[in-house]
This record gives sequence, C-alpha cells and structure tokens, in this order.
Amino acid sequence: MSPDLPLLFAERAGDYRAGIHHCTAAELREVLARLLSAASRVVIPPGLPQEWIDGLTVPLLLDGASPAGPAGSGAAAPITGLTAADLDAPGVSVLTGCAVAIAETGTIVLDAGAGQGRRLLTLVPDHHVCVVRDAQVVADVPDMITALPDPTRPLTMISGPSATSDIELNRVEGVHGPRRLDIVCVH
Repeated sequence: MSPDLPLLFAERAGDYRAGIHHCTAAELREVLARLLSAASRVVIPPGLPQEWIDGLTVPLLLDGASPAGPAGSGAAAPITGLTAADLDAPGVSVLTGCAVAIAETGTIVLDAGAGQGRRLLTLVPDHHVCVVRDAQVVADVPDMITALPDPTRPLTMISGPSATSDIELNRVEGVHGPRRLDIVCVH
C-alpha cells in the first residue's frame, strides 16, 4: 500500500462533504466519544471491536438481527428487529467499521461483515460514523474487489452523506440516507 493512499482517500471523501477525522489507534476512543456525544442512542453492529465502545457514555443498542454474532463482552443488550422507524428516530447515530475504502473515489465499502452490520443500519440513521484503518485503503475499484474477504457478499458503497439537488441545483443532504457521515481515519 502506498503511504499516500489513506491521505488521498481522506481528501476525496472530504470532497463529498464527509467529515474527516484523523487519529491514531490510541486516540480513537476519544474521537468516537466526541463525535457521538450529541446522540441520544448509538446503534452498533455485531462484531464491532470492544475497544471502540469502551467508555462511551451514550446509550448503546446492539443490532441483534445480524448473523455475524455478538459484539464483544457485554457492550450492549441485543435488540432483535430494529426497524427503519427505530433507526430513523431523532438523535440516533450508528457506528461501524468497513470492509475496504477506495482512495481514488473516496468511497467506503461495507459488505455486512463483522462490525459493519446490515444495510439498514447504515442507510437509515441520520448520522453514520465509520472507522477506516490505513490498511483497509486500496487504490481503486479493481483493488477493492480483490481486497474483499468474500466478493460474493452484497456491497454498500458510500461516497459522502446522502445528497441530491433540486431543479435549481440546490444541494439537499439526507434525502435517501444519512445527512451526516463522519469518517475516522486511523493511522
């Protein structure tokens, strides 16, 4: 991996109006606590690393509907069957990892693996916080396909917060997904 790929990824994702936050692994917990402090609840997928959520003071809901298994030791009580209405409630944020990130396009790729959750978790809440480690960043789409653990899984590719433009080309965010996307780049 070129050392420039994580920086290119962050630059391109920022071009799409994603919030970009750089930190080390030791600083990650502090950055996540800051980004999620205004949430009334944070939904987490099974398999999310326990050290990411240790010490968070906001109430955590573990989406128990995913087949990936439990998320660490006692992180949150599993809630089976969180609906779109539950996830669309005011103040709900979601915290995930990703499978791969593409530098050329500034895209995060989720494949419903451990720590990523089901598609509904990342497309409905108003705020999505995604952690991307340098080792997960690849140059382009062909490299992304070869980097995926299982390329036959359904993919969700996210390049910035959900946005559209009206007839006068005024940008509107959050129409078909999260209004706010924060990407934490762990170096």
